[in-house]
Amino acid sequence: MGEASLQQQIQKELTHQRLSKRKIIKRTFFIFLGAVLMALGIEVFLVPNMIMDGGIVGISIILYNLTGIKLGLFIFLLNIPFFFLGYKQIGKTFAISTVFGITVLSITTNLLHHVAAFTQDMLLATVFGGIILGTGVGLVIRYGGALDGSEILAILLNKKFPFSVGEFIMLFNVFIFGWGGFVLHWDKAMYSILAYVIAFKTIDIVIDGFDESKSAWIISDKYKDIGDAIIARLGRGVTYLSGEGGYSGDDKKVIFCIVTRLEEAKLKSIVEELDPSAFLAVADINEVRGGRFKKRDIH
Repeated sequence: MGEASLQQQIQKELTHQRLSKRKIIKRTFFIFLGAVLMALGIEVFLVPNMIMDGGIVGISIILYNLTGIKLGLFIFLLNIPFFFLGYKQIGKTFAISTVFGITVLSITTNLLHHVAAFTQDMLLATVFGGIILGTGVGLVIRYGGALDGSEILAILLNKKFPFSVGEFIMLFNVFIFGWGGFVLHWDKAMYSILAYVIAFKTIDIVIDGFDESKSAWIISDKYKDIGDAIIARLGRGVTYLSGEGGYSGDDKKVIFCIVTRLEEAKLKSIVEELDPSAFLAVADINEVRGGRFKKRDIH
């Protein structure tokens, strides 16, 4: 028995090591891909048309236009202080992933510097540059890194001041785009803001995916029929909770379930079909773990 248990323990350890190695390879690949995509968006779409990004990269673009020194060098040097902040305050894995991502970004921007712009049309450069840049940043964030020190600074300031991470980043970028308006002219600054908004929305889609999870709360006298239909037609589990009407005092059954964004319309049609008067509330949720809810592993 002792020998068999030892063999099982060794087998589990080897399996764990293989899974960990696979995760590291997967993380490394997608951070590399994300950094290359961001560099492509910057050097092939934005910079040739004098359009900025936000954050440290935005400052680097302004300094590049003022001095002519390679953009990749500014990106790397200006982010160095944030490597140490990230390592001390957020964690070793995050810091290493960030160093790797920004190093790849810096090298790739230098390699792509002499590649001709894909388009001279300002609107096309803004839209496609923002989409490609946002896809790259989203991949890196999704797999545990960052490509801009301003994100790390915002996370740290959020712990000490009553402002959200998003509010700190917004204030930081207002300053950058205002500075860029004086250096690159205001029409370029306005295109830069548009590119930033497009990139920001693309990042959300890449991080959350099109199958972003939704929580649903349904109150109905036909709760059993609705619950059975959700299980049979959506393949999702449901939980029945006991509630009490605040106004009537009647006992109520509340259905709780989690679906993806793509399943939301189907869920609403099921509820509408079985009980048009049912109460239905749907909300976004950031993360689902455990239970029987199946969602792809991003790590």
